[in-house]
Amino acid sequence: MSADLGNLLSETEAAMNKAIAHLENELTKIRAGKASPNMLDGLMVEYYGSPTPIGQVANVSAMDSRTLTIQPWEKNMVGPIEKAILQANIGVTPQNDGSVIRITMPPLTEERRRGLVKQANVEGEHSKVTIRNLRRDAIEKIKKLQKEGLSEDACKDAEIDIQELTNKFIALVDKHLVAKDKEIMAV
Repeated sequence: MSADLGNLLSETEAAMNKAIAHLENELTKIRAGKASPNMLDGLMVEYYGSPTPIGQVANVSAMDSRTLTIQPWEKNMVGPIEKAILQANIGVTPQNDGSVIRITMPPLTEERRRGLVKQANVEGEHSKVTIRNLRRDAIEKIKKLQKEGLSEDACKDAEIDIQELTNKFIALVDKHLVAKDKEIMAV
């Protein structure tokens, strides 16, 4: 039975790590003054009738701190990529010269920075909810193990371990959010 608890703890910790990894991925997509190719990671481009990630139809790179360049591998993809960027509504207007698309990031206003901080905090809250749901599921499994004959003391200890794990990961989410807020608000 204690092997079941060990497995439960390690599975819960692995799932919480995935929630943190997802948060980190989402935070990289939020612009913080610098142009980053990661900002376009979730962008899907219509490629011969099927939606395809932009990274599979073009090379996206940062020319400087405020300019992204997108070099399509096929010249006929310039139009669909430009259309996808406009439809994504990320607050930028692409400019193309027929073979390369350039995106110049406008300087962030105070109002826009606050909006980005709110967006980052929403992502953080989603991660916290996910972590708390994982805690709830783990505690339900512990109670189920108790009904199957696991001692009450072992169950209480496991619940305490799960809570400590939850606290650790919630603090990690907060740490990521503070760092991202600082990065966004830096002028």
